[in-house]
Amino acid sequence: MDWLNLFALLWLIAGNTTLWVAYVNRTHALPLTCGTLHRLRRVHDVMIILVPLLLIVGLGLTGPKLLLGGSWAKLTPFWWCFVGACLLGGMQLVFVTIRNILQRAPEQLIDKQSETIDITKKLGAKPVEPGKYYRLAMLPMNEQFEVEFNQKTFQLESLPAELDGLSILHISDWHFMGTLSESFFKQVSDLLAQEPVDIVCFTGDLIDRMKCIDWIPETLGKLSGKYGSFFILGNHDWYQDPDVIREAVSKIGWVNVASETVELEINHAILQIGGDETPWMGTAPEFSKIAHFRLLLCHTPDNLQSARDSHVDLMLSGHNHGGQVQLPLIGPVYSPSRFGTQYASGIFWEAPTLLHISRGLSGRHPFRYHCRPEVTRIVLKTVEIPSEKSHEPGVD
Repeated sequence: MDWLNLFALLWLIAGNTTLWVAYVNRTHALPLTCGTLHRLRRVHDVMIILVPLLLIVGLGLTGPKLLLGGSWAKLTPFWWCFVGACLLGGMQLVFVTIRNILQRAPEQLIDKQSETIDITKKLGAKPVEPGKYYRLAMLPMNEQFEVEFNQKTFQLESLPAELDGLSILHISDWHFMGTLSESFFKQVSDLLAQEPVDIVCFTGDLIDRMKCIDWIPETLGKLSGKYGSFFILGNHDWYQDPDVIREAVSKIGWVNVASETVELEINHAILQIGGDETPWMGTAPEFSKIAHFRLLLCHTPDNLQSARDSHVDLMLSGHNHGGQVQLPLIGPVYSPSRFGTQYASGIFWEAPTLLHISRGLSGRHPFRYHCRPEVTRIVLKTVEIPSEKSHEPGVD
């Protein structure tokens, strides 16, 4: 056994896996139907298994027989092209790992408080119903039921003094499907309702099975903001019946801001809230120049550049679930985004926009590892401008 060549082949396998993961992430960012996405995913599933076998057999045990003392010089042009592609994938893996290790929260985050609550302990049993993903939900070390209740304080230069202290509840990706029972979402809603907020915002992916639409009054219906509750839908709602879902959420008093904006006057300052459900539905909203602060609800963080072009001050997103599974050092692997895992979750400052991406509360596949579900209360603070000290004559 040539151990050095074995290591080289394992590195090529890792690079190949990285390329196929990138393929899945990018294709799942497109406005494609569930059936099409499933077919594309099957290609990934086959190639992730087939290519390692081809490398081990075609290069290691036959052909140049690299695992048996053979030479790389005997590779054909086809294999050299194949190896080159895998090497590029390996370089991408190194880049992503380094980026994940070095990533830090922006300076706009000045305080974070967090409490993890095990909903299973609150209810006395796992809130899971028999169904397609029942066994996945019951796997050991599954963090799906350990919800992180966060409070994050952001200091923004663009925030007018009249809005200092404004609180926003950001929730996203609840994925009512039936595997996680209604009791899970009711318990989380009850806990959230105990803390008053100025504004409640939901950034899409509410329904995965239309039979669960009756859950809305006893979940989202318990949440309300002093100045209102606002929502948009996501791609999973688009797969279902978005018009019916919009009507159901609007009936509990929430305001649909998809493809438009609404204005709130708070302490004589104009806060404008817009909603963006593209690329699946609608269009990007147009913000007014008279707004003192612009808040955008956008299901996917892929639309960050559009938000920056519109001078959005704060953008709230979800969609990527933090990857749901995060590996040591590497971080998230699967994230349905044009940017791969770069915006899987977290806080990003790309002037003039602060982007907050929620890991969401649930998902179609109810399994999380090193990536707890979250709900977040955001508090906005203005930047204090130091006043000039008066200088009286004769006083130093």
